[in-house]
Amino acid sequence: MREIYPEVASLATEDLKLLCDTFHRNNSIDVEISERLGVKRGLRNPDGTGVLAGLTNICDVVGYERDEAGAVRPIPGHLIYRGIDLETIINEGIEKDRFMFEEVIWLLLFGNLPNQDNLERFRQILEARRELPEGFPQEMILTSPSPNIMNKIARSVLAMYSYDDNAEDTSLENLIKQSVNLIAELPTMMIYAYIAKQHVYNRGSLIVHYPVPGTSTAEHILSIYRPDQKYTHEEAMLLDLCLVVHADHGGGNCSTFSNRVLSSSGTDTYSAISAAIGALKGPKHGGANLQVMNQLDYILSVLEHPEDEDELLDLLKKILRKEAGDGNGLIYGIGHAVYTISDPRAKLLREKSRTMAYEKGFDKEWNVLAAIERLAPIAFREVKGQTKQVCANVDLFSGLIYRMLGIAEDLYTPLFAIARCPGWCAHRMEEIEFANRIIRPAYKYVGSDQEFIPLEDR
Repeated sequence: MREIYPEVASLATEDLKLLCDTFHRNNSIDVEISERLGVKRGLRNPDGTGVLAGLTNICDVVGYERDEAGAVRPIPGHLIYRGIDLETIINEGIEKDRFMFEEVIWLLLFGNLPNQDNLERFRQILEARRELPEGFPQEMILTSPSPNIMNKIARSVLAMYSYDDNAEDTSLENLIKQSVNLIAELPTMMIYAYIAKQHVYNRGSLIVHYPVPGTSTAEHILSIYRPDQKYTHEEAMLLDLCLVVHADHGGGNCSTFSNRVLSSSGTDTYSAISAAIGALKGPKHGGANLQVMNQLDYILSVLEHPEDEDELLDLLKKILRKEAGDGNGLIYGIGHAVYTISDPRAKLLREKSRTMAYEKGFDKEWNVLAAIERLAPIAFREVKGQTKQVCANVDLFSGLIYRMLGIAEDLYTPLFAIARCPGWCAHRMEEIEFANRIIRPAYKYVGSDQEFIPLEDR
């Protein structure tokens, strides 16, 4: 990797130690204080559910229900886009053999299903906006690459502000225009950012393709990503499935809430969406599918008989005890803040990826992930004595799908951002149009009083 701004990176060790030691001497917050004061850390209730922070028409995430006494009771998970169950949408695409992401974009943004004429016109609108503004790829992406694609697409979104004559206009008409433009442009930004990164940091070839007319979003991504621009219909349909299941997940997830917080301030669309990308970049939010694949590779490297479920269960228990794996004590791809018995997205990706896994020679990997889904709850019960139900989440199988499609690991989380952009835009429009009040929760000061001492007496 090339060294950038070495004078910034070369902060002297003793200087850095001074700064860190000073911080630690003067900063601490006891978790017990939070509990005593009733602070809901992470905006979570004591039972693990989210604090109610707003209302939305866009998406419902269902993983539990409450009984008459108010206690949480686990139920099979459902993800509902504008009142329509995700599984219904996915099955429609499979039965009719058609791409559904563009239809879901319309559904999330506008609240109903488009008719045939509206859908065809909307696809044309998106297609016409996939090519980036003149000079943008060269000036904003290819000549200033980043080693992290999420960082680069966030910067690219911010840079689009300079190409918009009405960037600060928050009227509904302008929000729709900006949203449609960003949804169409972001896949192109992502692939160009990856190509630039490969060229500068990994000394790869610089092959840039223009958008191909008449393609769905999934086909567009594969056609400009692959050097030969070739892909099968089945591959594009599987990528379309991934885009659909990631398109939204309610207003309270970290990136969408970040977007709503910024939108509540009245800031511009580019600032709000880039903030959402920054939130999704975090490994606790959008980066888990790559961690799943790293863990899968580790498991396959240490197990003598990956098909032996007793051997796999023993390793999973060691991972939870921090005796194996990366030492974090986590089984990546297992557990969710809302879903308890099942994550509908994980179920759909598992079912729909099996055929391609066997066709492309990834059957061993698929079988191990499926076994982890079955065995992880047992490992949790035996190691942690945990009675709360845990299930596979969407990340357990999404990384394997991207690997089967030949997509580089650098793009796993950016693909999540591409899929989630319609949801972010829908929530931004809803926040500005109907909430219309700046989000401003309270933080209680728990620091100590101190006197101001003149500089010469310190």
